[in-house]
Amino acid sequence: MEITYASPSAGDLTYPSFTSSGASSMPTRPVKIIPLQHPDATSYGSSGGFVSSSSSSSFWSNSLFSGWWGKIKGMTFMDWIEMFLPCCRWIRTYRWREYFQVDLMAGTTVGIMLVPQAMSYAKLAGLEPIYGLYSGFVPIFIYAIFGSSRQLAIGPVALVSLLVSNVLSAIADSSDALYTELAILLALMVGILECIMGLLRLGWLIRFISHSVISGFTTASAIVIALSQAKYFLGYEIDRSSEIVPIIKSIISGADEFSWPPFVMGSIILAILQTMKHLGKSRKHLRFLRAMGPLTAVVLGTTFIKIYHPSSITLVGDIPQGLPSFSIPTSFQYVKSLIPTAFLITGVAILESVGIAKALAAKNGYELDSNQELFGLGVSNIFGSFFSSYPTTGSFSRSAVNHESGAKTGLSGIITGIIMGCALLFLTPLFEYIPQCALAAIVVSAVISLVDYEEAIFLWGVDKKDFLLWTVTTTTTLFLGIEIGVLVGFDIAAVLGRLPGTTVYRNIQQYPEAYTYNGIVIVRIDAPIYFANISYIKDRLREYEVVVDKSTRRGPEVERIYFVILEMAPVTYIDSSAVQALKDLHHEYKSRDIQIAISNPNREVLLTLSKSGVVELIGKEWYFVRVHDAVQVCLQHVQSIKEASKASDPSPEEKPSFFQRLLKQRGEDSLVAELESGNNTPSDLIHGDPHLEPLLFRNS
Repeated sequence: MEITYASPSAGDLTYPSFTSSGASSMPTRPVKIIPLQHPDATSYGSSGGFVSSSSSSSFWSNSLFSGWWGKIKGMTFMDWIEMFLPCCRWIRTYRWREYFQVDLMAGTTVGIMLVPQAMSYAKLAGLEPIYGLYSGFVPIFIYAIFGSSRQLAIGPVALVSLLVSNVLSAIADSSDALYTELAILLALMVGILECIMGLLRLGWLIRFISHSVISGFTTASAIVIALSQAKYFLGYEIDRSSEIVPIIKSIISGADEFSWPPFVMGSIILAILQTMKHLGKSRKHLRFLRAMGPLTAVVLGTTFIKIYHPSSITLVGDIPQGLPSFSIPTSFQYVKSLIPTAFLITGVAILESVGIAKALAAKNGYELDSNQELFGLGVSNIFGSFFSSYPTTGSFSRSAVNHESGAKTGLSGIITGIIMGCALLFLTPLFEYIPQCALAAIVVSAVISLVDYEEAIFLWGVDKKDFLLWTVTTTTTLFLGIEIGVLVGFDIAAVLGRLPGTTVYRNIQQYPEAYTYNGIVIVRIDAPIYFANISYIKDRLREYEVVVDKSTRRGPEVERIYFVILEMAPVTYIDSSAVQALKDLHHEYKSRDIQIAISNPNREVLLTLSKSGVVELIGKEWYFVRVHDAVQVCLQHVQSIKEASKASDPSPEEKPSFFQRLLKQRGEDSLVAELESGNNTPSDLIHGDPHLEPLLFRNS
């Protein structure tokens, strides 16, 4: 069988380089490609506004419902079990020899990292350190059963701890028992809210928060968190607040009480932590240093206290020994005042947990349902509240360490929970001598990376409106407290197929006769791309890789997707959130050996992509005027991959003679000439199969 590509009107074409596993040489016959003119980012102004555009909402609603109902009807008994107990997905396929060693190493590493962090974050929340350890114990085991991510590390985190402190400090003093009861009640409320949102499949709501808003919020929060720890460095009390002005006033007014021993110790430990973090990130063979940083801080601080016994450095003090006991949260009369914070913490859970969980799932090659993930987080918080836990969620830093350590399944989380249990049973007497400034240094080191000044620089160069939004959010959070404005948007994306006998590509749901290509997914985005819809678009793109009806496909028979073509003609605007998401999507696809191609972006969109570096990142050669141009180039690459996978020397009976190839080539050239000249009745449609591919030809 011979497959060739023809376009008699084309000259020589320099093919873009694209390496795939198994790919060899490119076919040598040219195709007709209209070159896309790339704008010079320095010669035009910034991109303009946007105009909303979408397809029929009723059509979309019907297709959503039919897709959901079809999925429900097609579920087996095992599918239902796995939906309610996601742990079954990895338990029944667990490879002990291959996975157990790396899961054991990853779980132990995260556990060693979590013990000191949990105590530090509990102090940040205004609680005793023991409640941080409790929060890193029971919820981990529950999440391993009900959570769908195999690499996400949950437990106390800095941002949630700050939110807990902000709301509870206005209701009760941190030394009162009521304060602790309310923190535990808040965990129950957050868990119930997360479960409800997961069951009602409302996780998509958080997509309507702009990336620039998120970045500004976390930046301001990180600054407030770091300043809140200043009292442990300075040696005197400062006011607890979520606003920067009262904190700074308190620091200045108490300056005469400054004590240098905790400041020197805290600064040295912070410098050590930052050095270990930098070395762990920049050098692969030193990755373990990143996880060992918090433990090193605790060991160094405790050793110094044991040797020199300085009276001016405050210690953690007595920590109860043993596992938490079962109890039901109380003080339900405060539920109404805690509802806004419960919603905010749930939003942070979706942003921080679901976001990184989906990214890690993509990197490790499995599917993750954000609503199932939200339900798993909710159940872990509900059960955690019965064992003295305050609100928990997924951690960026610990999840990254878990992934880098090679975690394959949720067993790594179970091992982390066992480490926490051992710490509660046997190690709490040693924690009594940990200096408070060491725990403060751990918190400051963890939140420094949240100060996203690079995002501000990026937004200034790409989109001044988003830079202004980032600035307003940061300033508002710093000076007026933690509040987020939520904006709303809408989007449509559709899979395209080629209408038989034409070079026209249309929605395959509206035109069932349109056919797709093996190894290629063509997606048209029918609306401006911005913060409110980019997350959804990314989810749909991942879904389209597997749900396109293979019975309508043409072209070389390959086993997976190698190219994703984005038709962007309807896209009138793209913002910085979408730009960043496209970069993330490119890196995700690149790790799976998939190339993005972009078709027909308008001038303003192309200028934004150029200024932000997306054009260079994807490659100028992967931008096309027409979908048809992109398909021709991608098909040649797919064919080269297909040919490389065949035997290098096919049998003689499979090789057509030179005379047969010459006749076939002349017939193909004539056919394509008729098609590209606008003739609606080319010879192959008159004499053969009306669905015969006019671009890619087959010889039997």
